[in-house]
Amino acid sequence: LFLFLMPAIGMRLWAEERRAGTFELLLTLPVKLGTIVLAKYLAALLFAGLALLLTVPIWITVNWLGNPDNGMILTGYLGSFLMAASYLAIGAALSAATKNQVVAFILSVSGCFLFLVSGLPMVLNMFSGWAPDALVLAIANLSLLNHFDNLQKGVVVLSDIVYFASLIGLWLWVNRVVIESKREAG
Repeated sequence: LFLFLMPAIGMRLWAEERRAGTFELLLTLPVKLGTIVLAKYLAALLFAGLALLLTVPIWITVNWLGNPDNGMILTGYLGSFLMAASYLAIGAALSAATKNQVVAFILSVSGCFLFLVSGLPMVLNMFSGWAPDALVLAIANLSLLNHFDNLQKGVVVLSDIVYFASLIGLWLWVNRVVIESKREAG
């Protein structure tokens, strides 16, 4: 669900600004570009967090009907929020690269899909025949699913949190670089 919902949220962040002609106006405001990028990202993340928060009644119902492991559910929520944040960062950066929202959506879904499936055995088997083991391991470690699975199982590992934070930071930096290059070009 996140694979399509988060790119749908992120596709308008910058593509709509450029299409509507408000991109130049936004960049002339007396605010640092990094602040604008972060503010737009945090607004989209707040919306995604609200969507995730709306699933809490399901958690309440499950607790009323049974006795689930609430710690595992909380880490699942944390993992879901971090995955949504990662998808939004990717979507925001790719939205900045185009004027068209549909193109931004397709690019975002494709980019997020690549990060999602990179650790699957089918993908790793394609590389294991000819690539060095270090490269295969690096591709496996890029997978969002590998890092999400630990959190979904109730295990909080610092390396998973660092992975998500690094991925978000990298794509927000790419977003800023793309906007800066559009500012200089246009």
